[in-house]
Amino acid sequence: MTRPNLPASRAPYTVAMPTAEPLPIVFDSPHSGMELPDDFGTIAPRDAILTSWDAFVDELWSGVPARGGALISAHFPRAYIDPNRAVTDIDAELLAEPWPEPLSPQPYTQRGMGLIRRYALPGIPLYDRKLSVAEVRRRIDAYYLPYRAALLQAGESAWERHGALWHVDCHSMKSFGNAMNVDAGRTRPDLVVSDRRGTCADPAFTQWVSGHFTAAGYRVQVNEPYQGGDLLRAMGNPARRRHSIQIELNRALYMDEKAFVKNAGYDALKRDLDGFADALAAYVKAQLQTAQGRP
Repeated sequence: MTRPNLPASRAPYTVAMPTAEPLPIVFDSPHSGMELPDDFGTIAPRDAILTSWDAFVDELWSGVPARGGALISAHFPRAYIDPNRAVTDIDAELLAEPWPEPLSPQPYTQRGMGLIRRYALPGIPLYDRKLSVAEVRRRIDAYYLPYRAALLQAGESAWERHGALWHVDCHSMKSFGNAMNVDAGRTRPDLVVSDRRGTCADPAFTQWVSGHFTAAGYRVQVNEPYQGGDLLRAMGNPARRRHSIQIELNRALYMDEKAFVKNAGYDALKRDLDGFADALAAYVKAQLQTAQGRP
């Protein structure tokens, strides 16, 4: 399979720092990469791997730094290793030997979408072999942990400076669920806003985000069919004013899902997402002023 390679000397992510007055806002796009490491060893066709790519999501949210937020985006594909899964979320059936620590595979792992994916699409395996513990460890050490560390550091720095944090985990979704999804065969809304059912963000913030996009004319669902991945758990703690949500964008809004190219809706969606970033900056400033006892 012809593919761009990820140079060993290059960091597996990019951090775009705020270019305006810094606010405690951090966005990340953990599935925006399609630079395939040389040791991937997949047998899946490129078109199948592309379906797991959050194409153009980092570009769509590229206006965040100009509004005072940081934006972190992955270079490597989630088909190789998924930074939005817990490190214990490994399918033991993929391994050539026992994993030396306890594992805790989640239901989506059983459907082939764990830390290391089993399938690119339903019925299309990524491998014709089992993976060694050593190669999975390398993926964790060289890609997963550095990405997570960069995100956690950005969040911690913002929280220490302001005493609060608003984190948005950015994704895209197919316009219809497939056989690996809990909503198989169903049409999806324009956006899904998730907070792991109120455990990772103040529900008032989640509703504010949902309300913003609903008022802009989008069809929005909250926590269905997605509740949010492990990055929300790692970043969110509402009791400490650390709010973490996930936003899924329907790919049909902005791209041709078969050709993986932008469609005529891209520019309008980009403007609306920039508008959301403006509104979020104003929202966060108001929240900070209220916390400081200022009108």
